[in-house]
Amino acid sequence: MELRDMQLTPAVEDEARVNVLWSGISTGTEKLLWEGTMPEFPGMGYPLVPGYEAVGRIEAAPDASRFAPGDLVFVPGANCFAGARGLFGANARAVSVPAERLIPLPEKVGRNGVLLALAATAYHAIMLNDKTLPDLIIGHGVLGRLLARLTAAMDGEAPTVWENNAARAQAADYEILSEATDKRRDYKSIIDASGDPRILNTAVSRLARNGEVTLAGFYAEPLSLTFPPAFMKQARFRIAAEFEPSDIYAVLDLMSDGHLSLDGLITHVAPVGDVAGSYEQAFSDPEVLKMIFEWESYS
Repeated sequence: MELRDMQLTPAVEDEARVNVLWSGISTGTEKLLWEGTMPEFPGMGYPLVPGYEAVGRIEAAPDASRFAPGDLVFVPGANCFAGARGLFGANARAVSVPAERLIPLPEKVGRNGVLLALAATAYHAIMLNDKTLPDLIIGHGVLGRLLARLTAAMDGEAPTVWENNAARAQAADYEILSEATDKRRDYKSIIDASGDPRILNTAVSRLARNGEVTLAGFYAEPLSLTFPPAFMKQARFRIAAEFEPSDIYAVLDLMSDGHLSLDGLITHVAPVGDVAGSYEQAFSDPEVLKMIFEWESYS
């Protein structure tokens, strides 16, 4: 992982040029890229510019778009670099992006807008289960915390959260337990935010009959399931894929009416000049919930 000067490809007719202010490090998909363990799928290859969580200001936009110079926007990725793949592509000082992919942001959102992709992912996972709110969330990283906050924002009862890492086992409005200390075995809706490929059997053992497990992480290794317990529980499974723009707008609505806050989830601001060290810390330090780069101060 290194910082390079890259040539931007010329903007085409429908693209906006965006000057990035902040961008986030994803400890899910980007960790797999960093380790070289990301499963193959269309668009994969190296060298690759990572990042799909960026907030910036419009520098120039197509006349027919809804944007004007200076507008604050969320950038879900870009593919605009000569000599490098842009499968994600938002961790850069400037990007060119089709204007229709950009999400307008209220000024008050500021750098918290970097978290919109994760918040939309959490919202998407909840909506999959016929809007049944989770009563157990596995994992208390940023995604797990957003799932818990969204459950409260949607007037649900406080869920139980599992977290085995003591550095992350802290909260204010819901109970955090480890798998070993939680004796309950009748959860109706479990959402896994841990990304642990071994989680299925553990989750099934805690389900009520006809309960459901939603997989909201990204799993690089094969998932396996012992069938008889799932058969006896008549368990159901869902996989939460990528968020949709509608999920981002739903999250923004919850934020605007005061039901959802993204405060306190960005814990570290990294110097752009030390990308290699920043990525390593983001992936290895449990004290890091969300690390972002601040591009405006980089020259």
